[in-house]
Amino acid sequence: MREGDVHGVSTVRVNGWKAAYTGMVPQDYLDALTVTEDARVRRDMFGRGAGTAVHLVAEEDGAVVGWAALGPSREDDREPRDGELLALYADPDRLGTGIGRALMRHILAAARERSFRRLVLWVIADNARARRFYERSGFAPDGATADWSVNGVRVPEVRYSGDLPLPNASRGHA
Repeated sequence: MREGDVHGVSTVRVNGWKAAYTGMVPQDYLDALTVTEDARVRRDMFGRGAGTAVHLVAEEDGAVVGWAALGPSREDDREPRDGELLALYADPDRLGTGIGRALMRHILAAARERSFRRLVLWVIADNARARRFYERSGFAPDGATADWSVNGVRVPEVRYSGDLPLPNASRGHA
């Protein structure tokens, strides 16, 4: 990801949230999301440096159509060589076209390059499409759950994890 990708990443992220999380996250929260504000926040983070996170974009004809981020696990109960898939979004109009699978392959390669032994990720419990995607990629729920409070509404999340290399990655499913 380059600084010039920020607006495209924010567009994919905000449109992805609005398409995927309707009915799972309070609508007023989704309605308040804007590409302009998300890009401002992302540009500020970009300006401070990427830190330990890796940000990857998928492009089609020069336009950002997907984004993924990987970093060390942010959780206290994880080992130092545990990584975390922080984000993986594809343009909602291009779901099912292989963008997510391609980003996952590159994220897994980046995780191996950083010597991560295990990856974790969090997904909204009701997000069946994302859960199927992660399960096909070799991740499985590991029993950890959390509640995310969004405008006073409890949104349950489930943690998935997988040891590297993930079993389905070698078969082209990730």
